[in-house]
Amino acid sequence: MIAPIPLRNLPQSNIFRKGDVFVLFGELFGRGYANGLINEARKAGMTIIGVTVGRRDENNALRALTEDELAIAEVNLGGRIINVPLMAGFDLDAPAGEPTPTDLLANMTLKSWQQDKLDWPHIEKCRTVGVKRFKDSVAQVMATLDGMIPDGSNAFFAHTMAGGIPKVKVFLAIANRVYKGCGERFLSTRALLDSDLGKLILMNFDEVTANTFQHLIEGSAAIRTRLEKTGGQVRYTAYGYHGTEILIDEQYQWQTYTSYTQGKAKMRLEHIAEAAWADGIKATVYNCPEIRTNSSDIFVGVELSLFPLLNALKKENGGAWAEAQWQACRELFQEGHSLEQLLKKIADYNASDVMKMFRDFAAWPMDNSAVLADLMIGTSDEITQMHKDRKVLVTDILSALVLEGTGPLMFHETSAPSAPVLWLNHDIIAKQLNLMHG
Repeated sequence: MIAPIPLRNLPQSNIFRKGDVFVLFGELFGRGYANGLINEARKAGMTIIGVTVGRRDENNALRALTEDELAIAEVNLGGRIINVPLMAGFDLDAPAGEPTPTDLLANMTLKSWQQDKLDWPHIEKCRTVGVKRFKDSVAQVMATLDGMIPDGSNAFFAHTMAGGIPKVKVFLAIANRVYKGCGERFLSTRALLDSDLGKLILMNFDEVTANTFQHLIEGSAAIRTRLEKTGGQVRYTAYGYHGTEILIDEQYQWQTYTSYTQGKAKMRLEHIAEAAWADGIKATVYNCPEIRTNSSDIFVGVELSLFPLLNALKKENGGAWAEAQWQACRELFQEGHSLEQLLKKIADYNASDVMKMFRDFAAWPMDNSAVLADLMIGTSDEITQMHKDRKVLVTDILSALVLEGTGPLMFHETSAPSAPVLWLNHDIIAKQLNLMHG
């Protein structure tokens, strides 16, 4: 892909109605993009069905949810959950009686991890076991789901799986340096990705973030065929990230958070959607803006791209409601600091030669650098310190607005999708929000 494909016009279509089925392919945890899509499905009167990733017992064996866990999860979702564990990735899988990849990582230390080597033939065996387990579980889920979707109805499959970092102590320390370190604590993403540890993580990212979308599309083929033969339609969506256009110098320009080690997996996700589209299957990856979520908070500086959304709200015909968002943000600053100071700081940040170097779409995802980390993490820390309360931030307000805007955009565009990969940039988010609140 040589350039982003942005969604520029507000979508108006909606094929989904009462009796149609919305399937969340991934578990709903806390604040995140999936909430906005579920809200739209609920408004349309769709039947909501979810899955679970399952849980690990004290021996790391994968299990289904208990009755209490299932009840809580179903209340949280607002629908029924098919209780078959769909934990993606292979970091805790292995042939019977043999060590898992996580076991192999256990002996790595902060001093040794860059030199430590893994047994790649064994890792491949573990991956084979993990993929088979996941695909077998998908088959079980689809067998149950088949009886829950009536002939002639429409089905919306929303893929939300992402991640894949093995839970080993050494990586927590490494991650703090890669994603949060500057000065003497800086560690380059390249150092991580060139190590055997990094290569394993990239493999697991592919399995969790991207290949699960392929397994969903293939696993639901029989349902898709049945529904289409009886007058229904089937749609698939997935959440991508590949940078975002934000207002820089009064123009929407593509930029990105750098240090994004999942980038290659997100590109693989795009390719899966493109291949499905070529086969006549309406699968669309929506590349969504940077926000703060439970999972993204490790990426210090990712939130800096959010602030220009305030300018976009005004630019896209914002009125009293847009001004109210500015005022809500103003109230979060300590005396002596202002929203205008923050926006000036962000404008200077984006105008810097350092940041311009990383606005290279063709080179994405780029490795980080010490000078980038110093600027990005330093700016993030300075802005956080401007607030009255470090736990009540402007980015909380703006993240919630992005979530609110993406839900209806994705839901309505998916009825008649225009491409297999689409970018939801600040312009269309602002247009949608102003329409909703105008």
